[in-house]
Amino acid sequence: MQPDVTVLGAGIVGICTALSLIERDITVRLVDRDEPGQATSFGNAGVISPWSIVPQSMPGVWKQIPGWVFDPDGPVSIKPSYAPRLASWALRFLAQGRKSRVVSTSAAMEFLNRDCVTLYRQHLQGTGHEHLVQDSFYVHAFRDGSAARVDNLDNTLRQEAGADVERIGPSELRVLEPHLSKDFQAAIVIKDQARALSPGKIGKVLCEKFLRQGGVFEQATVRAIKPVEDGAWEYSTNEGHFRTDKLVLAMGVWSAELLRPLGLKVPLQAERGYHVSFTSPGVSLNHSVMDVDKKFVASSMLEGLRIAGTAEFSGLDAPENKKRIKSLAKLASHLLPELNADTYTTWSGQRPSFPDSLPSIGEIKAFPNLITAFGHSHYGLMMAPKTGKVVADIVTGSKPNIDLSPYQIERF
Repeated sequence: MQPDVTVLGAGIVGICTALSLIERDITVRLVDRDEPGQATSFGNAGVISPWSIVPQSMPGVWKQIPGWVFDPDGPVSIKPSYAPRLASWALRFLAQGRKSRVVSTSAAMEFLNRDCVTLYRQHLQGTGHEHLVQDSFYVHAFRDGSAARVDNLDNTLRQEAGADVERIGPSELRVLEPHLSKDFQAAIVIKDQARALSPGKIGKVLCEKFLRQGGVFEQATVRAIKPVEDGAWEYSTNEGHFRTDKLVLAMGVWSAELLRPLGLKVPLQAERGYHVSFTSPGVSLNHSVMDVDKKFVASSMLEGLRIAGTAEFSGLDAPENKKRIKSLAKLASHLLPELNADTYTTWSGQRPSFPDSLPSIGEIKAFPNLITAFGHSHYGLMMAPKTGKVVADIVTGSKPNIDLSPYQIERF
């Protein structure tokens, strides 16, 4: 008999995992305190790229971090009182920037991202919402044209994985994205990928498909997990205590809190991200665009023109930083001078980040039938479909066609 499986966490990773499981005729429950796909998954920049395989920690990044942190509009913010708690994670993060380590990490990222566009289209097939994933380039725009190089380490990694990468000058960039500021003098264009027209709606649509196939969604706050007899697991919520044969932990940054009582302490850091969505922008973008200097991404979506980015380290329960939102709104006008910035909505959420830019995927050796699927950092939207397929292989006893050691939680 197929096992009874409960997936804790209904972000995009949990939803894709639940879909992959139920497609194998497994009884699946999906549990989350929020509506499916409406928390961290809701707020990202919408890039769906097989070529987002460049780790966050790269050679020389340590030289750039002080400038980022002390720039009020920079891409990184650290709350001073939180810095001592961040120090250990930050040292591990910097250690991952060795070139030899970057190459192996990039290969592990590439496996999870390789088929992301195709897998999303397979999941959306028959829903009537196939248009939510649209073909797109990823345009990395540079004010300093000399910095736009196809032969640097970032783009070498992409090209060796099969990406079509092209450098274009200012006139070609104006044709590609006519509303961009003329301050941008060059761009690196990464082709053969897609963008989400509404990440939150994709999560909602895919969860509805899961429910139509016989899945169950329970809206409840998960408080604890523990092993019980016969290798099964119990999870406790505000609604009571429930048993399941196999438990998949896909609760993002909150996963670490559930593992701690089991004696497992993992270096998972909460990275708060923000977005500003201009509801009547008056301009549009044909592709996803990154302002390379300020490290944020802009994309036209169903809800408006979204500007997303920043990494704020302030702790899981810290209040929203209004200054970061104002900063993004200001940067948006620098990117798109004709933008109507009068009306916008805002969002913030917590990315779950390990120091090596890789998630934890797999059965925990000390706890049979407890399977992790969390820690996807900035890449959750892209890595979610393949993560789901890998977890389904593990649950059904099929051997994934990949070495899973880079993703094992025991690597820490």
